[in-house]
Amino acid sequence: MNDVASTHLVIADDHPMFRDALRQAVASVVASVRIDEAGSFEELTALLGNDSEVDMVLLDLSMPGISGFSGLIYLRAQYPAIPVVIVSASDDLATIRSSLEFGASGFIPKRFGVETLRAALVKVMAGDVWIPPDVDLAAAADPEMTRLRDRLVTLTPQQVRVLMMLSEGLLNKQIAYELGVSEATIKAHVSAILQKLGVESRTQAVIAAAKISGGQWRQDVTSR
Repeated sequence: MNDVASTHLVIADDHPMFRDALRQAVASVVASVRIDEAGSFEELTALLGNDSEVDMVLLDLSMPGISGFSGLIYLRAQYPAIPVVIVSASDDLATIRSSLEFGASGFIPKRFGVETLRAALVKVMAGDVWIPPDVDLAAAADPEMTRLRDRLVTLTPQQVRVLMMLSEGLLNKQIAYELGVSEATIKAHVSAILQKLGVESRTQAVIAAAKISGGQWRQDVTSR
């Protein structure tokens, strides 16, 4: 973490009231801090695209533009030097375990009170990993989920974005337009995604990703 006077955090959550609560919690543990806010993943990537000198991102797992772990996977691939702490209402063991395995520096459940939130922020801002004290990560993991996670983290940032858009049911030409590239480039990305995930169709790719996050990735895509 940088010097306190230059600490720069981004709060990414689509609920203004919770962003305000987080802002107050951060301000109470850091004397001088710059805090930017994003209400969607598009706003977050725009912020980071303009200024990637960020000390930490506090990220909700469910907000416009992302679902499941797609946003976390993208951030860890695109900005590996920026610590990402998940602040989520979904705080079951599988979600917490997957968040850490996908590279999160901590996991703070939204259900916790302000005092616990402050204590967690102090720890993660000191460079430690924080998870709820009642969580036992020593419990056996599902081998299939572990294999899928290992495959997902091999995707490039652009491939993660393409998979996110596939999960929204977009056609290749629509994805190409959104990303400002050729349709041939998107076809190449889709082929690479299928190969890395070990599946044969785009539908199977979205379903495989959905398994990781308990169905949080939408599965309304059709085979195209």
